[in-house]
Amino acid sequence: MNIQIYGKAKCFATKSAERFFKERKIKYQLIDVASKGMSMREIDGVLANVKDIRLLVDEKSSWIEESGYFRMTSVENIKQCLMKYPEIFASPIVRDCETKKATVGNDIATWKSWLKK
Repeated sequence: MNIQIYGKAKCFATKSAERFFKERKIKYQLIDVASKGMSMREIDGVLANVKDIRLLVDEKSSWIEESGYFRMTSVENIKQCLMKYPEIFASPIVRDCETKKATVGNDIATWKSWLKK
């Protein structure tokens, strides 16, 4: 497996995702989404699995007001907002790069299903 965890340093759900893969001795790459963000291609890859771009947004973020997110209506505008303000990404976003699968949030059931394959 080739796992990437896009998370935030002080996020309990990100720590939980790390713990899940660590306990199963699965190597993963942790990316600080708040500082590094995601490329447009990575966002599109996650959207192929998640379907609703609004799930990628942490509406409780302190940056949400400044980003203007609530005025966004189109998917493309929201993508541009995420690119400009990576602090508003929800976390964790977990990707299995080999199978092109992705989840948002603490989705342990889905991660377990990835292990069975």
